[in-house]
Amino acid sequence: METKVLHIKENLRKPEYFVYIILAVMFTVAVIASPGYLQRAHMSGLLKTASFLGIAAIGQTFAILLGDIDLSVANTITLGNVLGAQILMGSDANLGKAFVIILLAGILIGAGNGFGIRYLKLDPFIMTLGMSSVIEGVFMIYTQGAPKGKTSPFMSSLCRSAGTGVVTGVFLIWIVLVVIAIFVMKKTTFGRNVFAVGANKTAARFSGINTTKIYFIVYIISAVLAIFAGFLLVGYTGTSYLDVGVDYNDNSIAAVIIGGTAVTGGRGGYLGTLAGVMLMVMLVDFLTIVNISEAGRQMIQGGIIIILLLLYNRDKASH
Repeated sequence: METKVLHIKENLRKPEYFVYIILAVMFTVAVIASPGYLQRAHMSGLLKTASFLGIAAIGQTFAILLGDIDLSVANTITLGNVLGAQILMGSDANLGKAFVIILLAGILIGAGNGFGIRYLKLDPFIMTLGMSSVIEGVFMIYTQGAPKGKTSPFMSSLCRSAGTGVVTGVFLIWIVLVVIAIFVMKKTTFGRNVFAVGANKTAARFSGINTTKIYFIVYIISAVLAIFAGFLLVGYTGTSYLDVGVDYNDNSIAAVIIGGTAVTGGRGGYLGTLAGVMLMVMLVDFLTIVNISEAGRQMIQGGIIIILLLLYNRDKASH
């Protein structure tokens, strides 16, 4: 019995589990401070907002597990948004065409990032930042600075309607992707290889892992999920906006780090990111409710990230 208790305590000290304690505290404070916090419409809105960030954060988690980063997420989301709206043009008949084009664009972006990092030997920070600028140029040319189009009835229903409950179609999509992501990371050879490459790239290569293949797959996953999140946002917003993805770089990275994935790679996973996503969404929502300015929200978010990083590093050093 004592051994089990010690084991539980040890697990709770791990960042990917400790963040759930913080999430529970944050949720309790929000409920107490805002009597209407648990209202159906409000909870549905929170889950919808979390779904888009959560989908994008899956790819970011993979990238950071490699010890790298993907700074093209934000503009990839915007590209998915403007492409999706302009192809759909309000008609469900265009769904298949839109989905295929979105998928191909995501694969192209991810492969481009992988090629630049592995074959051109560019730093992931520089490569993905450069790719972000290329993507921005593409959607600016495509839209001529004035995005057109609108969502279709199916997309609108998928991403907005919760019926009589709080669960929307986009939230269910996120949950399915969560299960797949955690399974891939924890139970597959590819997932184990991602951790191995993130822990020690040289050792992974000498052990026979095709590190180039791992990089290509990870960045394709990140780009496909980001552009898919942007496509889904068409259903939520009803149309497209050139700044729709602007906050997703910072927020996806923050969610992954808050969730306990080490920025140096090789440690963490999406289980922690899941809580990090909810914590980020709830924090922004709560600070908005209590009328904290945008500057104040940014300062508080940054402060929380720094504090958690200090706690995580302290715990790691103690071991």
